[in-house]
Amino acid sequence: MSDAVEFEVPAPRANPHFIGHDAAEAALLSAYRSGRLPHGWLLTGPRGIGKATLAFRFARFLLSREAGGNGLFGDAPADLSVDPEHPAARLVTSGGHSDLLTIERSYDHEKKRLRSEIVVGDVRELGSFLHLTPGFGGWRIVVVDSADEMNFAAQNALLKMLEEPPRQALLLLVSHAPGRLLPTIRSRCRRLGLGPLAEGAVASLLRRYRPDLEEPELAPLTRLGAGSIGRALELSGETGLGLCREVAQLLQTLPALDIQQLHKQGDRFSRATGADAFRGAGEFLTGWLARLAHAAATGEAPVELVPGEGAHMRRLLAGPRLDQWVALWEKVSRLLAGAEQADLDRRQVWIGALTTIEGLVRR
Repeated sequence: MSDAVEFEVPAPRANPHFIGHDAAEAALLSAYRSGRLPHGWLLTGPRGIGKATLAFRFARFLLSREAGGNGLFGDAPADLSVDPEHPAARLVTSGGHSDLLTIERSYDHEKKRLRSEIVVGDVRELGSFLHLTPGFGGWRIVVVDSADEMNFAAQNALLKMLEEPPRQALLLLVSHAPGRLLPTIRSRCRRLGLGPLAEGAVASLLRRYRPDLEEPELAPLTRLGAGSIGRALELSGETGLGLCREVAQLLQTLPALDIQQLHKQGDRFSRATGADAFRGAGEFLTGWLARLAHAAATGEAPVELVPGEGAHMRRLLAGPRLDQWVALWEKVSRLLAGAEQADLDRRQVWIGALTTIEGLVRR
């Protein structure tokens, strides 16, 4: 691993680099050209693939059009790109565009940290914002990033705007897990699904954002990203790949786990500073189980991320059936997700997840 360096990826509102989702971009452009643009959009897909970047890309595009423009009368742009120096683009990037409102988790001054969810207070200004006359005579746009983080009260407040939206109002909801949203919110939005990025796209973006990385690091980071440039970039940090290798080494002690190593990892995750490491390790673990299930379903050799991992996974596959691997993946995924949602003891959740896996492969 190369020495850790400081690197900065543009925030979605400021990021002009958008690749790998041509169909999604074309769908938004087609809706614009039709002159019948739906007022609510639900952009769904895995975390870190560019959904928020697309939402702000579309916002920049609309806010850069002439007042009242709707794609008719000869206005036929080829894509959603906007010159970064365009006045509207510069205002969106700076967060100073009067016709764009971003709803996200706010800062809790009492606890001195970001809130764990979007609360109704974060949505309170939505109604007055949308009913104001657009400052530039065009659209009033709201980006919610991410909609999954809204609590029940916040979702109900937003629902009122979706039910009776003002003219020239547009709500773009970014969602990693749309099942957490009220069915009535989902039903009032046009859903636009984005899939994982192709490995080539992830590798290309890694080279752009992390030009310091050496070529031998790109392949494992690309595979571990599993179609998410956000995930790949997280792993490119100082401890990312090392943490995945530690978890992989523990998994290679199956079917009889190294208990000392397991508890050592659990202790690390239980610290006040261990939340990010726990989430990263959990994503690697669920990805490992998904690769096992895929190999069991297709008969293909598992993709190897660390030396010797593929052969060990093939040995584990000789026992449980496909339905057991799928059920295990679902159970472990719920365990790990519950730790974050319910603020459970991360140490106990990690130990429970690993021993659940051990229980299946030791049969």
